[in-house]
Amino acid sequence: MGVAFGARMRATVASIKREAVYVWHRARRDRGFLVGAGIVAVSVGLAMAGPIIAPFGPEEIDATAILAPPSGRHWFGTDSVGMDVFSRVIAAPRIDLVIALVSTIIALAAGVPVGVLAGHFGGRRGVASAGSEGLLRVCDVIQAFPVFILALALVAATGASQVNVIGVLAFLQAPVFLRLTRGAALVTRSRLFVDGARCAGASEAAVALRHILPNSLSPALVASSVAVGQAILITAGLSFVGAGVPIPRAEWGLMISQGAKFTILGHWWPSLFPGLALGMTVMGYALVGDGLRKYLDPAARR
Repeated sequence: MGVAFGARMRATVASIKREAVYVWHRARRDRGFLVGAGIVAVSVGLAMAGPIIAPFGPEEIDATAILAPPSGRHWFGTDSVGMDVFSRVIAAPRIDLVIALVSTIIALAAGVPVGVLAGHFGGRRGVASAGSEGLLRVCDVIQAFPVFILALALVAATGASQVNVIGVLAFLQAPVFLRLTRGAALVTRSRLFVDGARCAGASEAAVALRHILPNSLSPALVASSVAVGQAILITAGLSFVGAGVPIPRAEWGLMISQGAKFTILGHWWPSLFPGLALGMTVMGYALVGDGLRKYLDPAARR
């Protein structure tokens, strides 16, 4: 058993290496994907080191520079209480990106296995099939509401905090991954290697998790990049209306909300720069998701 497991692991690693080489050879000629990958890399780097490399503390107040315009000391100016906008912009990914990544990972971990089981047992008779159909109806109810409105209602009910925002976003994203994986599993379950696994004596649960699951991941992995960008946008929207990250944390939506009221007075910098950072980051994850869709789609290799 140990020898067989080791052989399967080596085969899996070799397959991942082949996929990585293929994606790299295709992606290096795709400027859009490279731009998106660069933006993603910068956002991840800022999430790890943004507050450290910032010239000022994200919540440090300079009472002598209230709404100061961009200058050599404050590159992006200061906001209405004297906090450095540049320092807050590059520190914000530590909150926005962490919320988006953690919520997406939780949604993947919850939605993908359940989607595989729903696809594997769906359309048949028995309790498993009834449970699969029940899950789909629950997903229909969740997805029937506008995403932002439902997120706003759930955060308002649970309380405005970083942990609650992560939980709400994971709850809203899981049905998307469930449906994508279920669709892929419905196709994969009819392939010959699945029948071969049954003939070898594998149980239905083993067939679903060991054979169908690894071959049904591509749609969910492609959607995960777009889901991260959407989660960043929803987080910023919740903070903009006062239901997300609380003041005075460095968060793009909160910064836009606090600075928007001064734009009409000619102080455009407190809201413009975080808005640009937010838009570019969401665009970067969308470009990466579009590239992955092309490179992981088997039909695109023909």
